[in-house]
Amino acid sequence: MYPGHFAVITPEKPAVVMGRSREVVTYRELDERSARLAQLLYARGLRPGDKIALLAENHPRFYEVYWAAMRSGLYMTTVNRYLAPAEAAYLVSDSGATAFFTTAQMAPTAVPLLELIPDCPIRLMTDGVADGFESYEAALATYPAQPLADQPRGDVMLYSSGTTGRPKGIERPLRGKQIDDPSAATMATTLRMLLGMDEHSVYLCPAPLYHAAGLQWSSGTHELGGTVVVMEKFDAEEFMALVEKDAVTHTQVVPTMLVRLMKLAPEVRERYDHSSLECVLHAAAPCPVEVKRQVIEWLGPIVHEYFAATEGNGMTFISAADWLEHPGSVGRPMLGIPHICDESGAELAVGETGLIYFEQEHTPFEYHGDPEKTRASRHPEHDNWSALGDIGYVDRDGYIFLTDRKAFTVISGGVNIYPAEIESCLIMHPSVTDVAVFGLPDPEMGEYVHAVVQPADGVPGSPELAEELLRYAREHLARYKVPRVIDFRAELPRLPTGKLYKQGLRDEYRKAMA
Repeated sequence: MYPGHFAVITPEKPAVVMGRSREVVTYRELDERSARLAQLLYARGLRPGDKIALLAENHPRFYEVYWAAMRSGLYMTTVNRYLAPAEAAYLVSDSGATAFFTTAQMAPTAVPLLELIPDCPIRLMTDGVADGFESYEAALATYPAQPLADQPRGDVMLYSSGTTGRPKGIERPLRGKQIDDPSAATMATTLRMLLGMDEHSVYLCPAPLYHAAGLQWSSGTHELGGTVVVMEKFDAEEFMALVEKDAVTHTQVVPTMLVRLMKLAPEVRERYDHSSLECVLHAAAPCPVEVKRQVIEWLGPIVHEYFAATEGNGMTFISAADWLEHPGSVGRPMLGIPHICDESGAELAVGETGLIYFEQEHTPFEYHGDPEKTRASRHPEHDNWSALGDIGYVDRDGYIFLTDRKAFTVISGGVNIYPAEIESCLIMHPSVTDVAVFGLPDPEMGEYVHAVVQPADGVPGSPELAEELLRYAREHLARYKVPRVIDFRAELPRLPTGKLYKQGLRDEYRKAMA
């Protein structure tokens, strides 16, 4: 269902609890505020299929904006709060959003990007007002807390990047169902069937809400009538304290969080009662086998895993018990039929490694405004088979194992970082002739960003140049994209075709680290 349903049944039940501030949003409040915002958007001309965008830290208003879009037939784009103003503006502009929401805390990013989104006239800020923005609170107060006469179910249009480094929106067709149609609550169905969640569940969200998993799994809890506890920022001991304080039953983490939990002193981990936990779900990046084994020994056989992507083209799942029998696997398919293919599209035998396609009955997602990238994701002969660059194999029992990424995406702390974007930035520096960026192993984050630069003729590859390039990167990229290390080479290995041979370069560094 949706918050309006539970606003009638359990109006004073907490829908959202903020971890540190302890601010509570009840189902009545969530329903009324999202209804007011839906009324505002309708009054200002937005109709089903139109787009809105939100740039915010983990904030209680996040869900109001989300549910306003969902009950108005709108697409909602969430903007990574760590992006630089120009990067954030690209997402708002490319999505076609005509309404942009943000918070006072995000003003240093939100204000500079306004001049870059001239086609987005509705601009609202909560917790304060900055130049160019209306007060979110004052604007909502002028509209009734009544549902719109027509409430078609909307959807998210989240962004995923590819080999070009430019993010692309993942757009799925609206299904034409009303918000109160139980069959429209697809996440609720998944949570109920997969994890056994219901209206009594308490879901702890330690992830950023701009991310697909953080937003959609927690909003799915609202479809069930459960309570979502939101961490403003992940901290390992605080995570355990919230599990005890709020009697958390379910949570989803990335492997980096599991690593940090295991690095807590044993007496700190055991200081907090975690007996309420029924399921710890993880995804987003490979988890070291030994780390996962230790977590299962600590918490019991409740540590489950799934493999999926924002595109929603396929999904696998593996329980703790199955994983112990197939360590390292990401499970068997729940959504889509997997096909392991070579570069030509020919299917490979069981156990052979290749590109992972998922087959669906219908034509899958499209990349907003990029038909070429959409076509590139499809199998050469089957339009309903799609691949996202993951490399792996299927064993004789049908379990999928991942071995690599086709593109050299760096996965650091569960976040995808795209080297081409960083290379495109650094190559613009006058002292750089060529650059290669890739990920190298990191015991906590999974990978870190490493750059190898070929300086311009006559420019020495010195520590001073490295620091200059890092300053340059910090000015143009989000913090987490800035390389941790910059090395120098007189010449980078390029093939006769002109393609940069990063695999050999990366393998050389990995071998030296082994």
